[in-house]
Amino acid sequence: MPPRRPADSRADRPASRPADRRARMLALPAPADEDRHAVAAFLDRAWAEAGLSRHTLDGYRRDLEGLARWLAARGARLAGVGRQDLFAYLAWRAGEGYSPRSNARLLSALRAFFAQQLRLGLREDDPTARLDPPRLGRSLPKALSETEVEALIAAPDPTAPTGLRDRAMIELMYATGLRVSELVNLPATAVNLRQGVLRVTGKGNRERLVPLGEEAQHWLQRYLREARPVLAGGRPAAPLFLGRRGEVLSRQQFWSTVKRLAAAAGVDPVRVSPHGLRHSFATHLLNHGADLRTLQMLLGHSSLSTTQIYTLVAREGLKRLHQQHHPRA
Repeated sequence: MPPRRPADSRADRPASRPADRRARMLALPAPADEDRHAVAAFLDRAWAEAGLSRHTLDGYRRDLEGLARWLAARGARLAGVGRQDLFAYLAWRAGEGYSPRSNARLLSALRAFFAQQLRLGLREDDPTARLDPPRLGRSLPKALSETEVEALIAAPDPTAPTGLRDRAMIELMYATGLRVSELVNLPATAVNLRQGVLRVTGKGNRERLVPLGEEAQHWLQRYLREARPVLAGGRPAAPLFLGRRGEVLSRQQFWSTVKRLAAAAGVDPVRVSPHGLRHSFATHLLNHGADLRTLQMLLGHSSLSTTQIYTLVAREGLKRLHQQHHPRA
């Protein structure tokens, strides 16, 4: 079981902000060279063997290098870390205010790392073997109402090249339920407007075909005809969606754009995120009669159990409607 928080772990201190925690983590010594090489080798093998996404690999790198920094401050190395070291590190993170969900992601990275070390004969034991993951409450996806989505979609200014791009991106995301990483990495060749479909490469390099609605097709056509040539500036460009100088848009740039447009549309920016549009796509489809198997295919989920979370969202919505309108609720 995870250890209790020690008495001197600043339990009475107000929860720290993520930026503060990251600053304190970066203030620790840099990981030892042997630890950095071990992490890099692990990530290379994980990418080659499991086809993990760049987003997942970046998360694994941050988690493993965070542990390596904490160990370096104590004169220790990843190669010799034991179960008690991991207990102590989790206790330190609890004192720093890391959430149970963040610690669950850390434990996932550690298990993958040490399992690989064990398989390659670089260790004789797995120090995560008897570490239990933190208990997580079941969080429901945050979906916007259909009215809020309509306001967000209408927020960009389509008379400007970047505004037309933003309109096309939001239309496409809501029409197809793409992950934000899938959206920003789409090549121009992924769109087939004649057939009205999009070819998407998702997690694990799995491909799926997603139908485009009429509105998404209309705004994509306008973007490709009016805005993309301007943004490309005559330079060859493979990505579908481009920045002001023809560069690839990052997930963070699109996140910032969606937040800004939400504020302009009168939608609470705290409740809005690119991933929230994916949740809204799924929830609204289910509310209008889509079946789970179809939803699974459109979202690119490898397991139906992942898609079933949206039935809970729909159920919660029905409960709220019943409480609001039934005379005996």
